Amino acid sequence: MKIFNTLNKTKEEFKPIEKNKIKMYVCGPTVYNYFHLGNARPFLFFDVVRNYFKYKGFDVTYIQNITDIDDKIIAKANDENVDYKDITQKYIKAFFEDLKQLNIQKATLNPKATDYLPEMIALIQDLVNKGYAYESQGDVYFAVDKKKDYGKLSGKNLDDLQAGARIEANTQKHNPFDFTLWKKAKAGEPFWESPWGNGRPGWHTECVVMSKKHLGQSFDIHGGGIDLIFPHHENELAQAEAIDDKPLANFWLHNGFLNIEGDKMSKSLNNFFTARDVLKKYNADTIRFFFLSKHYRSPIDYNQEILEESRIAINRFYEVFKKLPVYKENIINDHLSTDLTEIKNNFLAAMDDDFNTAKAIAYLFELSKICFNQNTEESHNIQAANLLYELGSVLGFFSKLKDELDNKIDDKAEKLITLLIEIRSLAKKQKNFEIADKIRNDLTQLNIELRDTIEGTNWSLKK
Repeated sequence: MKIFNTLNKTKEEFKPIEKNKIKMYVCGPTVYNYFHLGNARPFLFFDVVRNYFKYKGFDVTYIQNITDIDDKIIAKANDENVDYKDITQKYIKAFFEDLKQLNIQKATLNPKATDYLPEMIALIQDLVNKGYAYESQGDVYFAVDKKKDYGKLSGKNLDDLQAGARIEANTQKHNPFDFTLWKKAKAGEPFWESPWGNGRPGWHTECVVMSKKHLGQSFDIHGGGIDLIFPHHENELAQAEAIDDKPLANFWLHNGFLNIEGDKMSKSLNNFFTARDVLKKYNADTIRFFFLSKHYRSPIDYNQEILEESRIAINRFYEVFKKLPVYKENIINDHLSTDLTEIKNNFLAAMDDDFNTAKAIAYLFELSKICFNQNTEESHNIQAANLLYELGSVLGFFSKLKDELDNKIDDKAEKLITLLIEIRSLAKKQKNFEIADKIRNDLTQLNIELRDTIEGTNWSLKK
């Protein structure tokens, strides 16, 4: 298995620190608003990473933090004239609600930053004692020039940063790029007591403490969006190595942006769609397909047309399960035929190659084609459907299969739809496109979607 490691800018053979165990930390939300669809991408991708390792037999410990103290949280609380905890409680609840709707499983643990203040203060004091940090007027900063290899994760160095940046004067800092470990509280802000006065920890320190607390000095995978490489993950790495002189994580994984017309989707640009708003139009499987049909390191453009194509693709898989029985509790895949064994091995090879979900999905389509093949025995097609369910579930699809199957149209209605499709096909042959279009449009109004293929016209319930 090979994974692209941001630290070394190359694909490397993956070996866990402990045999048969995976320890991974992924940066979670700052809870001051509903998370947008761009935020959902790392949540969803690392859910697949966790699923795949578990499928391969690993014991996975997955930590995803919650940042529940931050300038944005305080600003939101001030705008609404409420306590900051009212904001965080509201959006923590919403975070888990939206994860559930997206069929993203909870992490092993979701630690909240405010529960680890003593450990954060202790880490900062350690850095001060070792000469990596200094106090200045109630703030504490990490001295980046004390860490000789600072910038190795992002590929940046201090000379390049200084040459390319417009730096605001800050007489409190020894170096303009020194970053905050402890922030002095302003009047009316929430605070905690510390050796340097009342204040709160910096974001970068929070993640170092929580990851080390639950995963140890070094762990297997640290992940997040590409925007976190610098400065967040760079500054995490600097602190961790300054304390222990050990790597924080062996592998650093970062997913690409979700773009809107070429720009990163973000709250600061006000060009975002919340996940819960998109879920009103598209189901979880459709959104998951939209993301996983591209390699995780590639950027994706938010595109209604691609989302529609994703919905149609997912419906195609569900057509298989409506046509063939799938034994969820006792999948018969112990003795696969040669062709199905090859497809399964190809799927695993794609996932072993830096989690290439786009390529893995192509093998799901190969299985669906087999399922519709009328020239093979039904037992073979059923086995293909079972394998489609098994491998699709690794990617997080089909969590609501039972609900979908329970929502099947009854036999009489199905025969009526089939009759209308036959009439439409006849109308098209006679070039009576007005009738053909009317049938399609009327069925669409009933949430019945037609899909014309070389083999004929398929239909499915629109979700």
